[in-house]
Amino acid sequence: MFCSFFFLPVFQTSFYGRFRHFLDIIDPRTLFVTESRLKEAVQLLEDYKHGTLPPGVTNKELWGAQKIKQAIIHPDTNETIFMPFRMSGYIPFGTPIVVGLLLPNQTLASTVFWQWLNQSHNACVNYANRNATKF
Repeated sequence: MFCSFFFLPVFQTSFYGRFRHFLDIIDPRTLFVTESRLKEAVQLLEDYKHGTLPPGVTNKELWGAQKIKQAIIHPDTNETIFMPFRMSGYIPFGTPIVVGLLLPNQTLASTVFWQWLNQSHNACVNYANRNATKF
C-alpha cells in the first residue's frame, strides 16, 4: 500500500491552508500546461504511488504534479476536462459572460442571449466537474 500523503489536500488544518488550496484549484496558469507536461506530472505521481520515484525528486515537484493533475484530470473518469469548463478556467472564461450580462441598455434578445450563455456555461462547468463515481 502506498502512502497517500500527496493525494490529500495540503495544509487542511488551518483557514489559510484551505484558502491556499482553493487558490491552487482556480489557478489559471494550469490552463497553459502542455499535454507533455501533464503526462510527466501523471507519470511522476504514478511512480510515487508504486514507490519507484527517480532520485532527486522533491516534495515541491510532487505537489506541483498533483496540482496539475487535479486541475486538468477528472478524478473519477480520468478524462481531461475541457479547458473552459475546468475550475481554473471559470474566471477567464466566465468574466466575458459577466461583462455581457452587465452591459447597459440591452435589448430583450441580448438579455436572453447572455442569460442563456451564462446558464449554459454554468451547466457545462458543473457537468464537467461532477461526481462520476460508479457504484
